[in-house]
Amino acid sequence: MTPNRFLAPAIALLLVTAGSVRGAPDEYLLQSRGKNHPADIDEWRKGEQRGGLKPYPPAPPGTPNPPDALFHYGGSGATSFGGPDLGMPFAQWMAKMRAQRPAVDQAARAALESRFALDCKTDPSARMSGGKPLPAGPTAKLPPGAKSWEEYAALSAEQNREDGRFPYAPLDHPLQSTAHMLFPQQWTRVHPEHERFDVGFDIPDCYLPEFPPPLYLTTHPELGDVTRGVEITYGNYFNMMNGLLTPEQLDGLRLLVTPFQTTWFNVTHHRVTPEPSEGVTCFSCHVNGHTNGAIELAPDSRPNYARLRVDTPTLRGNYAQLLFSSKRSIRSMDHFAEVEEYFDGDTTMLAAIGGRTLQKPNTNHVGDFDGIVDFPPAPKLDALNRLVAARATPEELRGEKLFAGKAQCASCHPAAAQFTDNTMHDLHVERFYPGRPEGPIKTFPLRGIKDSPPYFHDGRLLTLEDVVEFFDIVLQTHLGADEKRDLVAYLRAL
Repeated sequence: MTPNRFLAPAIALLLVTAGSVRGAPDEYLLQSRGKNHPADIDEWRKGEQRGGLKPYPPAPPGTPNPPDALFHYGGSGATSFGGPDLGMPFAQWMAKMRAQRPAVDQAARAALESRFALDCKTDPSARMSGGKPLPAGPTAKLPPGAKSWEEYAALSAEQNREDGRFPYAPLDHPLQSTAHMLFPQQWTRVHPEHERFDVGFDIPDCYLPEFPPPLYLTTHPELGDVTRGVEITYGNYFNMMNGLLTPEQLDGLRLLVTPFQTTWFNVTHHRVTPEPSEGVTCFSCHVNGHTNGAIELAPDSRPNYARLRVDTPTLRGNYAQLLFSSKRSIRSMDHFAEVEEYFDGDTTMLAAIGGRTLQKPNTNHVGDFDGIVDFPPAPKLDALNRLVAARATPEELRGEKLFAGKAQCASCHPAAAQFTDNTMHDLHVERFYPGRPEGPIKTFPLRGIKDSPPYFHDGRLLTLEDVVEFFDIVLQTHLGADEKRDLVAYLRAL
């Protein structure tokens, strides 16, 4: 046996490859590569299987949402990449967006009002940790023909899907083609520099967390809210926290309140603010380590119309979590600080616009601070997050039993682990509506849940009552009206 026996096939392959590079016919490429290497990628894309869903329409930035919900579409888009070129002068871009904004805002509001009663009803006996009245529901409109939520929940998933009556289908970003960060009115009233000229926030402030929210630290539980009702900013963070935090934690907080340029909020013409913007900070959405209810699109998919609307989660209790980001299973707080989506997950935009480039020591410091943001006090819970019977009401105690039993909540939200199983689950909600599956999403902790409306990853559950109705339908637990009230009472105690 000689080396030539091994070299000959390799040499022949090189000659054939070289010949194909010099102009071999397409027929040869198709024959030699087969189905695994199609020569005509456009023809190959035409065969894309989308499960009966419509292909995504072209949607350059500024295109209003289609009249039907985006979960009716599926598949791939033209490209994974964006770009900083608006295709028109900035003055023309701003005038065009301002002219169409009333219609865009009206369409977003109409989409909500078709499904929810936005009456801002509150429960006078229930408040968030900082004192804001708790919104009460359910806000979802009972589908026509159903006399009660219990009667409706008895319908099969197939009946819901056929009738198209399911009220808890996914929510779209009000302007999904442009997307990016969209701030609620309670924020832009104080920070008008973040008011967009192309679109406004759709969910009323009454269904959002209090502003500014309290900040609790694992290192100083004796202090309660260390902010005493003040929003932490770059201008005051040092004076407020010097003497409470370590130098590394203080530097991490500095980075969390430092403005960085980002997609659509920057000094270039690729922006949605009238004046050049210094950008946003982490605390622009995660104000005081919690959340103000701002939304974005999850950066884990393309095209924009395929991306899921995501509500800003709280940073409280990050120390109890092993997964970060709703779908991508990021495994550490410092890693999440590295990839925080200032540029929608599009590194080409970072290169074009400039902005946020942090080194590993910086993101480690951010993680150091994130790791001491605590849940709010829950005086009715013991060390293992069980209700103390002497402090709880009969409704709360009954709700705890339902949570661990019939309602099946504890299957994913075990109490001793801060009410999260630190994994991801696919609820297959598309069983109930004709549309695109959303896939697995992480389990969020339920400690302090009353402070974080609206609920679910996209905020489609405006109140805790809506949460209970949703899971009663999806898990088919067949709870009675009294049992649902008991379960809500228990969730408020967490």
